[in-house]
Amino acid sequence: MLLFLLGVLILHIIILILLIVSTATSVWSVDGETTKHLWYDCMTNTGSYHCTPASDEDWIQAVQALMILSLLFCFFSLIAFVFQLFKLVKGGRFFFTAIFQILASVFVMCAAIIYTVMSPDDPISLKFGYAYVLAWVAFPLCLISGLIYIVLRKKE
Repeated sequence: MLLFLLGVLILHIIILILLIVSTATSVWSVDGETTKHLWYDCMTNTGSYHCTPASDEDWIQAVQALMILSLLFCFFSLIAFVFQLFKLVKGGRFFFTAIFQILASVFVMCAAIIYTVMSPDDPISLKFGYAYVLAWVAFPLCLISGLIYIVLRKKE
C-alpha cells in the first residue's frame, strides 16, 4: 500500500510540473520564427530575441486564467492529499482531493480547447508548440489521478 501511495504522490507531482511548464514556457504555438505564448509573443531576428506582451483579447486572458486556476487547484489538491493522508479516518476516501484534481483537469481542458479554437493564425502554417502539447498531456493524467483519489481508501 505504501508503494501505491508513493506512486500516486509521484504522479501528482509530475502533473504539477507539467502544468507549471506548460503555463510558464513560451511555446504554445510556432509560426515561422515567431512563438506565441500565454504571456508574450516572441520573434527571433538574426540572433536577437524580441518579445512583446501578448494581446489583451478576452480569449487569451481566459486561457491565462484557466491555466493559473488549474495550477492552483492541482497544488491545493496535493496539499489536501498530504493533509488527508494523516488526518483522514481509517477507511475514508480522498473525495476532497479528488474534486480539486478533477477541477484542475477540467480547467486545463477548457484552456487548451479555447486556445485551439480561438488561435487566430493561419491553420496551415501554424504548429502547436511543446507547452500546448504538455497541457494536453496533463489533462488526462490529471483526470486519471482524480479518479484514483475517488477510489482510493485510507488503510492502516
